[in-house]
Amino acid sequence: MTVGASIELSAVVLRPIRGHPFETCVEQLATAIRLGVYLRGSTLPPERELAALMGVSRSTLREAIAALRAAGFVETRRGRGGGTEVVYTASPPDARGRADLSDRGAHLQDALVFRRVVEPGAAYIAASRDLTPRQRDLLSDAHREVALAKDHAAHRQADSRFHLVIAAVTQSPLTMRAVASAQSDLHDLLAQIPVLDANITHSNRQHQTVVSAILRGDPTRARRAMESHCDDTAALLRGLLG
Repeated sequence: MTVGASIELSAVVLRPIRGHPFETCVEQLATAIRLGVYLRGSTLPPERELAALMGVSRSTLREAIAALRAAGFVETRRGRGGGTEVVYTASPPDARGRADLSDRGAHLQDALVFRRVVEPGAAYIAASRDLTPRQRDLLSDAHREVALAKDHAAHRQADSRFHLVIAAVTQSPLTMRAVASAQSDLHDLLAQIPVLDANITHSNRQHQTVVSAILRGDPTRARRAMESHCDDTAALLRGLLG
């Protein structure tokens, strides 16, 4: 994923903060890193850009970055050519953390319902727009990155980015916010189950159907394909998580 693509996806996950600026700043930046908006080895945007995007002071942003440093998400280099580099390594999904869902089960199950409402709508909007060449490239590249992911952890992040890109091309801030929230909760759910290669193959085919419909400008087909994708993912999670 290019630097430009990361900058465009930043607006999907990062947004002006109201209340609890430090904690929410940490949450938004950590979510952006976990979902692959900023990949390992990449550098976060300059402080002034991040602070403006989230509507916080630079001192608050520095405190949040310090917390991410302490948690092992980033490292900061000083001097010319310095910056804040992402060092977070995504872990492959597995079932060992299933017990962690005990207190959040109801919310995460509801997240599947929320996703079923939000993401098909985002696909519909994206397919209804007169996309620029840049937006069409973003969609095609995001789909290709999922298919070419080198391991399960990289695939999970690339999958999240694919859905965030669809949200980004809607150019609807509320839609982008809703999809980012749905993907964050979905990430927590998928981390609790083993990776199934057959499911990845099927999911990639569904992604192809969705992106093809968007690029053809067929909103009804895009919405229905995303509905089917959301339904199949929800069925897998409910079956494995109970």
